[in-house]
Amino acid sequence: MRNPAVFVPHFHWDREWYEPFQVFRHRLVTALDTVLDTAEAHPDFRFTVDGQMAAVEDYLEMRPEQRDRLAALVADGRLAIGPWLILLDEFLCSGETIVRNLQMGWAAAGRLGGAMRIGYLPDMFGHVAQMPQILARAGIEHAALWRGVPGTVDGHAFRWRAPDGSEVRTEFLFDGYDNGLDVLLVPEQIGRALGDYAEMTAERWGGDPVLAMAGTDHNAPDPQLTAWLHRASSDERPITLATLEEYIRGHVRDEPSAVVTGELRSHVRGNILPGVLSVRLGLKQRMAAAERTVDHAERAGALWSGRDGTPFLTLAWHKVIESTAHDSVVGSGTDETCEQVEARLAEAAQAARAVRDAAVAEPAARVPSDAYLVANPLPQARTAHIEVDVVAPADGGVLAATAADGSVHPVQLIATAPTVLSDELMDASQVERVLRRIHRRELFGRLIDAYELSPGLLVFHLAEVPSAGPFDLLILRRKVAEAAAAHPGQWRVLTLEEARATALAPVHVPASGLASIRIAPAAHAPEPGFVPATAAGRTLANGQVEVTVAADGTLDVTGADGTVLRGLGRLVDGGDRGDSYNYGPPAKDLLVSEPVEVAVEVLEQGPLRARTRVTRVYHWPAALTQDRDVRSAQTVPTPVETLVELRAGEPFVRLTTSFLNRSADHRLRLHVPLPEPVAGSASAGQFAVTPRGLTAEGGWGEHPIPTFPASQFVTAGPATVLLDHSAEYEVVGDGTELAVTLLRAIGSISVNIHPYRDEPAASEIPAPGAQDLGLRIENRLAVLPSADGWQQAGAVAAAELFRNDVLVARGTAPAGGALPADTAGIAVDGPDVFVSAIRKATAADGTAGTEVRLVAMSDTAVRTRVSGAFTEARTVDLLGRPLSAPEPAPGALDLDLGPWEIRTVLLR
Repeated sequence: MRNPAVFVPHFHWDREWYEPFQVFRHRLVTALDTVLDTAEAHPDFRFTVDGQMAAVEDYLEMRPEQRDRLAALVADGRLAIGPWLILLDEFLCSGETIVRNLQMGWAAAGRLGGAMRIGYLPDMFGHVAQMPQILARAGIEHAALWRGVPGTVDGHAFRWRAPDGSEVRTEFLFDGYDNGLDVLLVPEQIGRALGDYAEMTAERWGGDPVLAMAGTDHNAPDPQLTAWLHRASSDERPITLATLEEYIRGHVRDEPSAVVTGELRSHVRGNILPGVLSVRLGLKQRMAAAERTVDHAERAGALWSGRDGTPFLTLAWHKVIESTAHDSVVGSGTDETCEQVEARLAEAAQAARAVRDAAVAEPAARVPSDAYLVANPLPQARTAHIEVDVVAPADGGVLAATAADGSVHPVQLIATAPTVLSDELMDASQVERVLRRIHRRELFGRLIDAYELSPGLLVFHLAEVPSAGPFDLLILRRKVAEAAAAHPGQWRVLTLEEARATALAPVHVPASGLASIRIAPAAHAPEPGFVPATAAGRTLANGQVEVTVAADGTLDVTGADGTVLRGLGRLVDGGDRGDSYNYGPPAKDLLVSEPVEVAVEVLEQGPLRARTRVTRVYHWPAALTQDRDVRSAQTVPTPVETLVELRAGEPFVRLTTSFLNRSADHRLRLHVPLPEPVAGSASAGQFAVTPRGLTAEGGWGEHPIPTFPASQFVTAGPATVLLDHSAEYEVVGDGTELAVTLLRAIGSISVNIHPYRDEPAASEIPAPGAQDLGLRIENRLAVLPSADGWQQAGAVAAAELFRNDVLVARGTAPAGGALPADTAGIAVDGPDVFVSAIRKATAADGTAGTEVRLVAMSDTAVRTRVSGAFTEARTVDLLGRPLSAPEPAPGALDLDLGPWEIRTVLLR
């Protein structure tokens, strides 16, 4: 008997793409109606709902009356749902978001009868290195996927190994997730066509059944599929219908011999469409901002609040995860679709921000209103610099910051505000109208501290924190009415604000803790207990990093160990005739890297923060010509501002680039020249630091351009670039320069004729919004120089400091009171230990506590200590199921983490 065949009826459902979500949902409802009717009419029919619960949830929101029908098919094993909430792009969200995606999908599937125990990843544009560990630590032993598998895999399955050694058996959909459709083209010829296909792919299957994925994008299988397959089945080649889980767990027998370790980003068997990493920059930035806001809200709720923000946090996570869909955050949809994704991410951030701010407001109620509360979301103590509004010192005076322990610290004055807010002349009959501006005590965004009323003159004195007693608006109205009647004619109404200043102050905050600080005029400036940051002329320094601005506007950066990076920040702009999926260089490209003007201005001289603005003007071509292989001769003068910043105590230089984009069809990259050529690079993201060479494996219909993803940082030789959002990078010039993409502006979802791709990736639909024309393009990053590489430089901790600011709130207790003592929360000590979550959680057995997720970002074992106000601890898996009994841990828990291990503990 020849290899039997197993057909898996399914569809792949892009929730939104070349049409927005609601249009696709209308099709979804029709498709799932057909699936349910077909399943009930044909008892042998099976269906796999694409591995994502979003399709099921979206359907039931429109068809709630079908819930019982659907659940009955799940219970009968004929409808496979989950385990994901949505099929995500793995590289454009955080590792924690991947975990929450799996958690929420698993829980949603459980409410309908249970999830498919297969990590189904059919259409992602490559796969992250730690996915096998994520699946394994959720109890999932199998995966199934298509894109990114290297050419070393010659069968239909392989062992996929994470950096920590975790493995999952992985079904390789080597002909895509629709390989069975060609067999079904002529129903009367299915047996013959199946034989042809089985013969062509015989070397893949060994002794296992042929897997025929009977489905494609956005369509239910034909209701006659079961009948067709029954007629085509024979003793010589039996045909079975199954769910994907039934095929993998019940039909295959051969043990795969191939082992693949780490990420899957090969082009050899399918396009991985790497240009999605850099198109529509705003979506990548909004995703990172939303993830950070939700993370901070969870930590604030767990550490500093007694309130339950779960409903809002669940909503926020759901919207973040929806936005990670592989045709959503990637930016490969229409303008209409991408606008909807932006709005969804904004809603997620807003819901989380409300929880975060309410949580921080609770301890702020114990801080006097003339002081500030500072909250640290990181589980390591830090000295942060906060920028706040305070009472300005008198002429020639200085400010000082006083901490709760009585220590006094220097303050850097950033700016002062005008004291005269309004000076008006009016007739006495109009004075009463001025009072209508007052809302209880608020006027022009401040509070009325006092007022003066004399014949022909009304003066308001405003303050942020009033020092005077109660204010009665009704009494003021009566007095003004009487005065205006007694003194007709011209009146002067003067509104004065107390002298205000923007100040920068250092605050030492305990791990996951709270501190408070009061900033006030002082008789003399305190002595700094640190090496100050300075800026003078073209040089900035802080004792750890020195930066010199060269004549062309690039930077020479010297690290604490003497490492020198020369020419850092060179900008190179080139044409892009590609699309949302792939960068495409014009055949006659014109690269612009030399500015026509350079200006340097010192903005802040220290001692806490030194800033210099470098403005370089470039003449960039306006667009491509009608001949898409030529850039326009018409150029647009474009000033690019680079804010160069050093902070006292930081071993890296912060850079912010900003410009108004007035050019189309181009790619802009920031270059970091390296002292010596390198043979590779590495980037951090999704629970790992992934090493890569200078080339990518090709073999399919796509040029293997070696642009790679990075989320937390990217490193090459002695240069490590810290990032605040997922980005694209490439090591260029035969290993001599690291280039980070700042903007890729294109005008179409896909183009039919592409220099780097053999076939269209989608329809040639215009996407003018992807040009980002008329938008201010801003990128934040930092450069950490170290001859010994990222690990010795402490890049994991540095990236966390760079990405996560402290939270600051004005106190709301009566002014003048004592500052509350600093308090510490959960602390995590240990080199290269990344903490991806601290939150209130309930384990699967109902045990409630504080969940902490840790990752050893190292290829060697790490010992770490978790300390805080807890008495017992237990290890749980990624779905919250206990893996160990509770152990006594009075205030401290020592853990030995294996290389790249993800560990989740529940503290009580």
